[in-house]
Amino acid sequence: MTTAERPRTVGELKASGYKVLPVREEMRKNLIAKIRRGEPLFPGVHGYEETVIPHIVNAILAGQDIIFLGERGQAKSRMIRSLISLLDDETPVLKGCEIPEDPYQPITRQGRDILADLGDDAELEWLSRDQRYGEKLATPDITIADLIGEVDPIKVAEGKYLSDELTIHYGLIPRTNRGIFAINELPDLAERIQVGLLNIMEERDVQIRGYRIRLALDVFVVASANPEDYTNRGRIITPLKDRYGAQVRTHYPIKIEHEIDIMDAEHHPVPADFNVAVPPYMKEVIAEISRLARRSPDVNQRSGVSVRASIANYESMLANALRRAIITGEDTVVPRVSDLPYVVPTLSGKVEFETVEDGREDQIIDKLLQGAVVAVFNRYFNLGELEPVVTRFKAGFAAEVGDMTPSADEVAIASQVEGVMPALEKLGATASQAEIAAGLEFLLDGLHLNKRLNKDRMGNKTQYRG
Repeated sequence: MTTAERPRTVGELKASGYKVLPVREEMRKNLIAKIRRGEPLFPGVHGYEETVIPHIVNAILAGQDIIFLGERGQAKSRMIRSLISLLDDETPVLKGCEIPEDPYQPITRQGRDILADLGDDAELEWLSRDQRYGEKLATPDITIADLIGEVDPIKVAEGKYLSDELTIHYGLIPRTNRGIFAINELPDLAERIQVGLLNIMEERDVQIRGYRIRLALDVFVVASANPEDYTNRGRIITPLKDRYGAQVRTHYPIKIEHEIDIMDAEHHPVPADFNVAVPPYMKEVIAEISRLARRSPDVNQRSGVSVRASIANYESMLANALRRAIITGEDTVVPRVSDLPYVVPTLSGKVEFETVEDGREDQIIDKLLQGAVVAVFNRYFNLGELEPVVTRFKAGFAAEVGDMTPSADEVAIASQVEGVMPALEKLGATASQAEIAAGLEFLLDGLHLNKRLNKDRMGNKTQYRG
């Protein structure tokens, strides 16, 4: 309904026949409608269609609070925030109340007094779905006052008694009444504060400074946690964990295609005045780096390797390709194998290594880069079809390439080696000089890593020879 059509008082709301649904029923209703229309439930989340999302759907259909359990960079926060889309566009609440109140059945003394005094003339305000979402990152210094509430000394100074419910200043959870409240990194919350959440989630009992009130809060409570936190920083106390109806376990992308989809969707784009053509095999290399890191014994697997590592590596590779285009005066940005060393600073800050000697981190990352290139190369080619290329190098030919070598120079190299152009056509790398240069470097490095060519590094240049 438009702003002009919205009821402005409780009486008008009743006359319109509007029914206030509990939050869980409202989310269930909208979820069913989305499924029937075939709409995506979590836009931008890839690879969870057959694993995570069905469990979330079942939890919402069952009306259960959810805790998302998974390592960093597994879209837990994104999915939690996407739950907002299951709320109505707008919902009416009583105007003038400290917390959002059901206009038919307010739960606080303040709301009941407004309805008793004004009746059907009590005014409404309409909250958007974004206004009905609350979020708090759990830290050890959070207090019960932050989450639930505290006696307000100013209200006491104004003449109210401590035993009066109206002296209470409500915390974040009551202020998200009629909405969704999320606690990120729940194990970081002190255990005594977790105890304070028990009654909020089950009995709806709130005790503040010994004054007991009953608040039938209508809040859908969601939390996220990292399995590492159970032992390293804290834990979720068993009674609180028991209050959550569903524990949904997330995971890193199972298929490389999903990791690439995330990289494409989340990276910062190159300036619009440059043409960007990222070869599919280079995207696969970046995704493969993270996948290899998640299996590497040299990388701390308890801390995980976030998908953010793939996104940041992708951006760093593109940035060096952009730098080359600027320096060489080219208008097409195409990343090459020689751009991969520039992901080292990015990846170093995204992973935690097992105990290694100082300076070995770069060697571990270099090993990951090489492993990624050879794995992708062997998906595209078998060595037999590139034998003419190897033969040319065995005959004494040498090729010098580098991250700042103009594309035209590398195209000249490709034209001198029999067998290169058919291989580039198989890669789909012949549309421009920059793509030919990128394809050439991929071929040469793949052959080197398969021990068919030698490779010498000379500063920023690399020479391949037989």
